[in-house]
Amino acid sequence: MWSKFASLFVIKNKFEAFGVIYALAVGAVERGAHYLEQYPGFGGWLLFAVCPIAVFMAGARILDSVELDHG
Repeated sequence: MWSKFASLFVIKNKFEAFGVIYALAVGAVERGAHYLEQYPGFGGWLLFAVCPIAVFMAGARILDSVELDHG
């Protein structure tokens, strides 16, 4: 039973990978917007810019993992 439950959290194809990356990107932009409110000026914009960069790096790793598993 636990293996069936755990298999729900495994990314099996690129469509699922892009869905996860999209969700990460939406969350990162939302967090960046909060940074702009908390830290007005250059510091807020710098933190805002770092949030999507983290998603680019994580997204590349997710896509590489899907390609390696099913390549």
